[in-house]
Amino acid sequence: MSTDTSFITRSHEENWLPVLQLAVEEVFEIMLGTRVKPVTQPEQTPTGDFTAMIGLAGSLCGILTVRCDTKAAGQIAKKMLGDTATSPEEVSDALGEICNMIAGNFKNKLAGTDERCMLSVPTVICGEEYSLHAMADGNTVETIMLFEETAVAVRLQLQS
Repeated sequence: MSTDTSFITRSHEENWLPVLQLAVEEVFEIMLGTRVKPVTQPEQTPTGDFTAMIGLAGSLCGILTVRCDTKAAGQIAKKMLGDTATSPEEVSDALGEICNMIAGNFKNKLAGTDERCMLSVPTVICGEEYSLHAMADGNTVETIMLFEETAVAVRLQLQS
């Protein structure tokens, strides 16, 4: 599969932040029944207690991550699966699915990426003692959204 660098070039030329924010807002409203809003200068940045990742391949190559603390991840699971969703597996599954939906919603908003960009299955990392490093240079778009008084960071890192 060959990659189409025109989308990566577009990411440098266009402001994809509003598209990413809209994708997050729509997924949280539809799937969780909750409105989220971007935070311009967050008082707190989300800790990495939970990080869900989706790989993108094809016309867009990179990774989309959703990072939040334990409280936010638990609230996401309860809103998706009901109040009894408390196990680490249920919390990870819910966060992974939210990440998957955000990635899909984002790519579908970009003309021409529907069939030319594939998504990986979600991967979720739990814990505090890790760091995530992209191995390729590229463009990064990040938004921090306020979800039930807790910060959730959504980042799109594209390879150049």
